[in-house]
Amino acid sequence: MQDSIYVEPPSIVALDLVPRTPAKPQTPYQVLRLLPKDATPAQQDSAIQAWFAPEEIHYSERPDTLHLPGEGIPRDLKDVQLPTYYRENFFSNDSLYHPELDGGRYGVAGDPVPEILSNDSLISGLLILCFLLMTLAFSRISGFFGRQIKDFFYLQKGEHSVEETGDEINFQIIFSIITCFTCSLLYYLYVLTMVDNTFVFSTEHLLLGVIFLVMAAYFLLKFLLYTIVNIIMFDGSRNKKFLTTLIFLISMEGVLLFPVLLLCTYFQFPIHNAAIYTFLVVFFFKILIFYKTYVIFFAQKALYVQIFLYFCALEMVPLLSLWGGLAVIVNHLRVIF
Repeated sequence: MQDSIYVEPPSIVALDLVPRTPAKPQTPYQVLRLLPKDATPAQQDSAIQAWFAPEEIHYSERPDTLHLPGEGIPRDLKDVQLPTYYRENFFSNDSLYHPELDGGRYGVAGDPVPEILSNDSLISGLLILCFLLMTLAFSRISGFFGRQIKDFFYLQKGEHSVEETGDEINFQIIFSIITCFTCSLLYYLYVLTMVDNTFVFSTEHLLLGVIFLVMAAYFLLKFLLYTIVNIIMFDGSRNKKFLTTLIFLISMEGVLLFPVLLLCTYFQFPIHNAAIYTFLVVFFFKILIFYKTYVIFFAQKALYVQIFLYFCALEMVPLLSLWGGLAVIVNHLRVIF
């Protein structure tokens, strides 16, 4: 027997026949979803205004009960006649009470990460470029270096003994630039470790650039002084021999200093040991320049006093001026607290 209160549920087909009324959008996001994808911002704004009419805001008229016990009913903060001291409270200056203000950083600031050259992409890129150029030069003009070393201790009389091609001259210029960059970076590491690590520049690369410019000016000035003095005092053949040897020695000085630069940059080689090594390399090449100067210019005339004056004026004085000038420049650029 069937229950008299039982009502058979409508079938699925019957439910499909019932007209459905779309729900009214409750948020602007739902209104925007009803519009086509190519709707302009003006059309979107009009659709939102059509669905949502602006209404007047009604503030609560109920008294504020969040006041101190024993105090009277607080005054309305919207009252323009309200004194300033009444508006101020414990949270007036708190950034959480004013989200429009920058609240700064909470907690204790950590120690900044120190500047490490091994993490500097610019320095690493320049070192890789120097290494590739040196490798390319040795593969292209390796015979030239062999002839220069052989001719260094055996000087032929007469005309210039080692003929240079265009590639050999270009690569020697590149080697001289690498020597200048290597010396600049070694002195830059020395300054950061032994002198100071805070300077007036916004980036440390500017300090390295200043040191590089000073180094480049030193090498150019020394080469110019040698050229002018040798043209006045000696003949062109011997002057050409000496200038070729000088460029070759400057190039080889950078080759010997480049490994210690890599050790200091990537393997934390002590800067004290690097400074000792650099001093020994520079001293060794000064001895070679002194020897070559004596062989080319003063061996036949037996001028022993003049060679010391010549060497000190054109080699030692510019070197000491370079060291003193860099010290003065770094001292003016560093931040003294």
